[in-house]
Amino acid sequence: MGTVFEENIWNLCQKIPQGKVTTYKLLAKAAGHSRASRSVDNTLNKNNFLVKIPCHRVVKSNGSVGNYVKGKEAKKRLL
Repeated sequence: MGTVFEENIWNLCQKIPQGKVTTYKLLAKAAGHSRASRSVDNTLNKNNFLVKIPCHRVVKSNGSVGNYVKGKEAKKRLL
């Protein structure tokens, strides 16, 4: 359980199809907070349900993988 913003981000993240990715910036925009990409990153870092909420499918706008609670190499393997 988190804030309304966090719950919204986690729900949006669950909708990312397998084999697809999105960016922190696009998730922030979809949540109605277009300038909150850093907050999206912080929210996904709190994700305790890695299978249910596939936060590894969220990357940086420049195409780099970004952070992941289990490390960048683990994120690369999952992608």
